Amino acid sequence: MARTAQELLESVTAELAPDPAANPLVPRLADGTANRSAITALALEQRSVIPADRRSFLHLATRSADAGEAECAAFFRTLAEGETVAFERLGDLVAACGVDKTGADAYEPRAGCQAYPAYVAWLALNAAPGDVVLALTANFAAWGACCASLARALPAHYGFSAEACAFFDFFAEPAPELESQALAAVDAGAAGRGLDAGSAAGTALRYGKLLQRYEGMFWETLSHSA
Repeated sequence: MARTAQELLESVTAELAPDPAANPLVPRLADGTANRSAITALALEQRSVIPADRRSFLHLATRSADAGEAECAAFFRTLAEGETVAFERLGDLVAACGVDKTGADAYEPRAGCQAYPAYVAWLALNAAPGDVVLALTANFAAWGACCASLARALPAHYGFSAEACAFFDFFAEPAPELESQALAAVDAGAAGRGLDAGSAAGTALRYGKLLQRYEGMFWETLSHSA
């Protein structure tokens, strides 16, 4: 039976959803038992992750536009704009961790944390934009849930201000415009290939599984600081 874009996104997101209890760090931060140094490492790693992802999304937007895939282009432009906002908010988090610009610039990113943006860059160069839309949308659900947990935990257990937690709030907030753009991109891609929305999900699902594994590496690497 043919599936709609909405049904496809929901099914792929459900299939890729990780077990929250299996995360080696977020539950410990949520109950206040992790070392504060893990928060510092997370913030400093994001100083490299966010600019890299932003460039990848802009490249995907350009590729989509060049291919006449306007719906995908709009989705990736919105993502790039979001990364700009997130990076602006990140400064308050880094400062709240007690790290000045000299210290932040001297920080050495860890391979396990930077594997995720490296793979996003690979997708930007090699994957069909429509498949990336589906894979990223499913992955963002898990990332947003982690950020929501941290937005609650950091003020409660570590004394962080609302301004310092605005970075996490941004990713935890619902994004109806982005969701609508994702649906439009998936639907348009299927229509352009003469398929129902679920016929070509295999490749996107494979990409999504790798994204989830790389995100797992991110949290696992950070957990060594906790």
